Amino acid sequence: MNKKITLSTMINASPKKVWETVIGEETYKEWTSVWNPESHIKGSWEPGEKIWFLAPNEMGGLEGMVAVIAENIPYQFISIKHIGFVENDQEYTEGPEVESWTPAYENYTLKEIDGKTEFILDMDSSEQDYDYFMKTWPKALEKLKEICERNS
Repeated sequence: MNKKITLSTMINASPKKVWETVIGEETYKEWTSVWNPESHIKGSWEPGEKIWFLAPNEMGGLEGMVAVIAENIPYQFISIKHIGFVENDQEYTEGPEVESWTPAYENYTLKEIDGKTEFILDMDSSEQDYDYFMKTWPKALEKLKEICERNS
């Protein structure tokens, strides 16, 4: 059973700047480093395209999440539909381990308010990962805010 997480932060930057920081190849690595210093993506942010959220594991293989971009409205909204996971460079999108929590959505909404951007995260989390995400997402949002504001 999935639980819902909703968090937000105000960023002193334009929605365009925040958007480009969220999905930019290098800046993505920086703001997601709270999960793993070597976090990166493989794939496309375009609607309907597959995207992998990856990091190396202890054995040198890649692990992470497999998703499809459900929706992408530039500078306003992106919806990531998680459909499985990667373990030791192998993609898994079927079976009880996947079906117990998928599909799970991770949505980013950007709202311009008085020249600033409210960044809103809402996502589905498994019961077992909920506490972890509630602890790490605020750190990621703080990192995102810092990156956006340092270059504004």
